[in-house]
Amino acid sequence: MEHVLGIGGYFLRAADPVSLSTWYRDCLGLNTEENGLWQQEAGPTVFAPFESETDYFGSRAQQTMLNFRVRDLDAMLAQLRAKGADVAGETQDMEGVGRFGWVTDPEGNKIELWQPV
Repeated sequence: MEHVLGIGGYFLRAADPVSLSTWYRDCLGLNTEENGLWQQEAGPTVFAPFESETDYFGSRAQQTMLNFRVRDLDAMLAQLRAKGADVAGETQDMEGVGRFGWVTDPEGNKIELWQPV
């Protein structure tokens, strides 16, 4: 059986795509090439459907949530706060999995940050 090799892209609608791309570059360090190509570091990726009634993504209008792996969650959250980003006040530790934190981008999309164990 053929199978997928990995995530080939993540696409989202934006009222101001240029501004939102700049926010992802300046706040999260997501440096992309001209056509959006980004060479990510190797590591685990989670694919997990959630119940349709979940509040985990924030707004019920948000159908998906992007999760980025980070090396140092505390440093990333401090960096985001210093740039004036909308960072959630709490973090979560999940034994055997890692630590999680959240930020909301300028267009209202909740993003999860994950520091794996």
